[in-house]
Amino acid sequence: MAWIVLIVSGMLEAVWATALGKSEGLSKFGPTFVFGAALLASMAGLAWAMRTLPTGTSYAVWVGIGATLTVVYAMATGTESVTGLKILLLLGLVSCIVGLKLAH
Repeated sequence: MAWIVLIVSGMLEAVWATALGKSEGLSKFGPTFVFGAALLASMAGLAWAMRTLPTGTSYAVWVGIGATLTVVYAMATGTESVTGLKILLLLGLVSCIVGLKLAH
């Protein structure tokens, strides 16, 4: 169960990171509200997962999922360019996240 909560928390990290970018310095209410709610939920899930999972592994998986999904969303919406090298590096990041799960 801790792994599921950790994965969802990592996904919420991507939500709050994207909302933070869209909030224009926390000056737009909608994105700022989404940022705050997703941040609280993401941190609470990370903290809950860390009760049973190692801190280093939990944090690395949480950040890796959030960073990967943030970049993928930016590429899908056209905010960031898509290149073969970026895709290769994202696949490497995902492989490392899966490796941490398997090594646990």
